[in-house]
Amino acid sequence: MSTDKLRYPIGVHVVKPFTPESKKEAIQTIAAFPKEVRKTCASLSEEELNRPYRPGGWTKRQVVHHCADSHMNAYIRFKWALTEDTPTIKAYNEKAWAEQPDYQSFIGPSMQLLDALHERWTLVLRNMTDDDFQRSYYHPERNAETNLGENLLHYQWHCKHHLAHIQS
Repeated sequence: MSTDKLRYPIGVHVVKPFTPESKKEAIQTIAAFPKEVRKTCASLSEEELNRPYRPGGWTKRQVVHHCADSHMNAYIRFKWALTEDTPTIKAYNEKAWAEQPDYQSFIGPSMQLLDALHERWTLVLRNMTDDDFQRSYYHPERNAETNLGENLLHYQWHCKHHLAHIQS
């Protein structure tokens, strides 16, 4: 299998139109993600969790911890954009975070975090108005604004992308 296919098992993220249908599907993906990760990880041994999903890539354990951290940041970015006018978000170094000791630890706490976080995130998403999805934040590393509708679709992809890594 090619390195690109291992790195992007569902393909690279492609910006799609934000429609009522795509919004509904994305929210369903966000809601179901923790259960899917938990189901997948339940069948993995410690050895499998410590195996990289591709040569030079993170271990499946690191991917689970990354999802908890990444989605926590995403949730907070949504809340900022919903409560402030085009806030500048704080970027973070995902690679450096993945090298921290907690990324080598038991995945249980990150699974609990994903469960609670996605429950709250889904509640927020289901109660957002069409205007709310047009609200945006400024990403300093990208030097660009991103609206919450685009962001929701990105995190739908992110869930599927990393679930495929854990399932590989």
